[in-house]
Amino acid sequence: MLVTRRAALSASAGALVLSRRARAEETIKIGLVTSITGPNAQNGRFQINGAKLGIQAVNNAGGVLGRPLELVTEDDQTTNPGAVLGFSRLVNRDDIAVYIGPQSSTQTHAIAPDVLKAARPVVFNGSDRSLTHMGNRWLFRCRAHDGYSARVIAEFGTKDLGKRNWAIIHSTDAFGTAAMKLLVDDLDKRGIEPVMVQGYVNQQMDFTAVVLALKQSGADVLASYVTFPTDLAVLARQLRQLGVTATWVGSQAMTTSTARELAGPTLFGTYAVVDFSADANPEAAAYVKLYEHTYKIPADVYGAWGLDQITVIAAALKSAGTTDPEAVRTALLGIRGLKGANGTYNFDANGDGLHNLKVIRNDGGKLVFVRQVDFDD
Repeated sequence: MLVTRRAALSASAGALVLSRRARAEETIKIGLVTSITGPNAQNGRFQINGAKLGIQAVNNAGGVLGRPLELVTEDDQTTNPGAVLGFSRLVNRDDIAVYIGPQSSTQTHAIAPDVLKAARPVVFNGSDRSLTHMGNRWLFRCRAHDGYSARVIAEFGTKDLGKRNWAIIHSTDAFGTAAMKLLVDDLDKRGIEPVMVQGYVNQQMDFTAVVLALKQSGADVLASYVTFPTDLAVLARQLRQLGVTATWVGSQAMTTSTARELAGPTLFGTYAVVDFSADANPEAAAYVKLYEHTYKIPADVYGAWGLDQITVIAAALKSAGTTDPEAVRTALLGIRGLKGANGTYNFDANGDGLHNLKVIRNDGGKLVFVRQVDFDD
């Protein structure tokens, strides 16, 4: 009988040890909605690559709360309905601690009502300023919003380039329309009325009418807000084919690997206002080295976003000391001085974490860092 009791106690103790070990080894899951299919699929692959580098770095350092991180991905199909479906699949699970939202502002707007219902933090990269100013307490942006980019584009174009005759080409989605309005407002403060403002519907195969209107407008500088790199490449080729010589200052899509591969020399000599530059800080340089060593392909801004998103989430989880949503939310708002590939993260009360942008130039296919602009508001 004594032997039996000892055996039972031993078995019970062993089970307890195994249970504790199982809990310690249980992963903290991070849900990512990104483009695995559709026109932004290549950028989705870059983002996943970057996020995996972040996961690996955290886990190699011992994980978070004594547990490793695990990435769970869902496809947004590069569409709003796909984003809603992908996010709902993650929400329907009961083991996701924090979410990473889709790449575009339009898709983030699409999931915003479900984000409120889910009541868990969502880290995202859509640049439409309104996303963090519409009362959704669960949205946290890991890049500079378009209010900043409009100011940098306007100042660089007017002061550095000395241009006064502005044309603006923009996508008619939430990102492009909102950014265009911000740029028009900023130019107005400088006493400039654009000679042309032209929208287009995403996934265009032909920009001929838009380009001809630009050519006839007399503009000597073009500002663009293009959502998809594939559209950017078509626009670039047709601008050159039709002889447009206006200096071009665009948004982030100008520098993506997809756009540069498709557009080639037609983007040489252009400028862009962006989140990421490999030469902007030591963290960016280290990311490029690690990414290219790991994946044997050039590093990209989408990979930098993925890496930084995981860095931010891990820092918040560590600070919170728990996966409780309210605690993690509070911890995100408290992040100060966290260095990432895109810059230093200091979250404000609205949930905006990054307050700097870089100006870069495409010099014969090489992206040359011009300068960084920091904001304190």
